[in-house]
Amino acid sequence: MKKNYEVDMINGKTLKKMIFFSIPIVFSGILQLLFNTMDIIVVGRFSGSIALAAVGSTSSLINLLVGVLIGISMGISVTMGKYCGARDYKNASETLHTAIGLAIVCGIILMILGQLVARPLLEMMGTPNEVIELSILYMKIIFFGCPAGAVYNFGAGLLRAIGDTKRPLYFLTVSGIINVIFNLFFVIVFKMSVEGVAIATVIAQYISATLLILFLLKSDGYMRLTLKKVNLNKDKVKVILKLGLPAGLQGIIFSISNVLIQSSINSFGQLVIAGNTAAVNIESFVYMSMNAIYQSTLSFTSQNMGAKKYHRVDKILIQGLGIVTVVGATLGIGAYLIGNLLLGIYTVDAQVISYGLKRLSVVSAFYYLCGWMDVLVGSLRGMGYSILPMAVSLIGVCAFRIVWIFTVFQIFKTQISLYISYPISWVLTSIAHLICYLFIRKKFLKLKKSKFEIETT
Repeated sequence: MKKNYEVDMINGKTLKKMIFFSIPIVFSGILQLLFNTMDIIVVGRFSGSIALAAVGSTSSLINLLVGVLIGISMGISVTMGKYCGARDYKNASETLHTAIGLAIVCGIILMILGQLVARPLLEMMGTPNEVIELSILYMKIIFFGCPAGAVYNFGAGLLRAIGDTKRPLYFLTVSGIINVIFNLFFVIVFKMSVEGVAIATVIAQYISATLLILFLLKSDGYMRLTLKKVNLNKDKVKVILKLGLPAGLQGIIFSISNVLIQSSINSFGQLVIAGNTAAVNIESFVYMSMNAIYQSTLSFTSQNMGAKKYHRVDKILIQGLGIVTVVGATLGIGAYLIGNLLLGIYTVDAQVISYGLKRLSVVSAFYYLCGWMDVLVGSLRGMGYSILPMAVSLIGVCAFRIVWIFTVFQIFKTQISLYISYPISWVLTSIAHLICYLFIRKKFLKLKKSKFEIETT
């Protein structure tokens, strides 16, 4: 493995390294959003509104089911990061082979589950009769790509753990371009509908997974993948799932709470729904940029914890909070200030634009507060604590918003009264995470002091 692709997270100054570590992750997230947007544009322009609705009706459900994979990939990244920081290359190699084995198993389970639950879940969600058959077809095809999606996400987690965020971006760029080409080919040339877009997505997923596996097979040292060694090491699986499942569960519950918020937005009518949808899409680019800082904080923290350089963890957190504030405030406030222009890309309806601006003025303009919350979570998870930040986030974000909807929102039934629950929940949850961090930090400082006293007696 060439060293210029890796970031040394445990020596030297961290600010510049954290920024350069985050940039490829930002581009990866934006590329994913752009490629997903292309899927929607292609099917909407060339297959009609029913096909477009069929694809759109499955997005929240697919995100709900694959949320577990994203959480487990975080557990892999933290586990690998700690072993690399400790220079424990034997356990790092075992983690790599266990991660690939776990990806295959989890991907197959999710693929089968997707085939079984597609119809009942879409029916339960009230998917319109005119689109449900196409929605089921799209969802079933998409879930055939789960094994490849798991391999890519778990593999990208391994690479991020050693400071390599460039190669996952390269693999994603290649597969994304192929995805767009096949989208156009299947839908325009072969006159396929949602199945064409779905097949193109699955092909792209297997290409990105193949590129990642080929790279690992040709790597050196502890990052070299040997197919014979792929297994499910019991101890490694236990550690990975202990860290990853709470994060995955948190994502699932967040998705469920967002369904409730969406139901409240739906009560305002079609124009508000359209404006909110456009604003959410704009905000997703801001969130992806801030999420890169979360991943950077997590990776740097986990490696320094593994190296027992606890004194560096404070600096990493402070710098993470600083970076995410600049990124979140610049992009979030900027999105609001040029909101008319950005929303105009999605619609020419002046009312829809005005409703979208209402959301941007409250949510996007204060999105950096969400960045604070995520960076604090990244620090806690990097320190090896996953259940605690999950519990705090569920109470501070999900439970708070649900209570807000059934109390304050029922009294002041306006868009602003609904949207303001976002920044309030971010502030409250960030304060709670900070208290948890200070408590855990005190614990590690005591351990360090005790070790020093033992070594000097």
